[in-house]
Amino acid sequence: MAVSALGALGAGAVVALSACTSAAPTDPTGAPPASPTASASAGPSATPAADQPPPALRPEGSAADNLAYFDAVSRAVIADDAGAGGRAFVDALTAAGFDRAAMQVTADTTTIGDPADSIQFSVEFAGECLIGQYGPKSDGYHSAVRPALGTGGCLVGSTRPIDW
Repeated sequence: MAVSALGALGAGAVVALSACTSAAPTDPTGAPPASPTASASAGPSATPAADQPPPALRPEGSAADNLAYFDAVSRAVIADDAGAGGRAFVDALTAAGFDRAAMQVTADTTTIGDPADSIQFSVEFAGECLIGQYGPKSDGYHSAVRPALGTGGCLVGSTRPIDW
């Protein structure tokens, strides 16, 4: 009896946790949320078709219009250094033309000094957020376009100053 009760409790916890992580923020325009992109490997993405130019910054475009470029820059950082930290992403995105003042990044280490399981970095762009996540426990690189927070910025929780 105790074993089946624990099994039911465990199954309920898995369902509850998966419900928390699969819910996407709602878009006030009613448009479906952008699907996150994922890459299990840190290698470059597929070669663009010969008739399509490589991704480039589109300053007048939306965040969604710039996601492919954000991804290309971020994947290049990972290809260059599989152990890249937040500063590498911020520096590369800045060099690629994104506004450093609109960026946020989480810490590379935990409060006790261990390497972070993953880092998140973001650029607020045209009222939305380009968000990237990378680290050993995040199953590769992931990105998404999400609405900016009502309090400003893109990332919830503590972020580190970009003061270099």
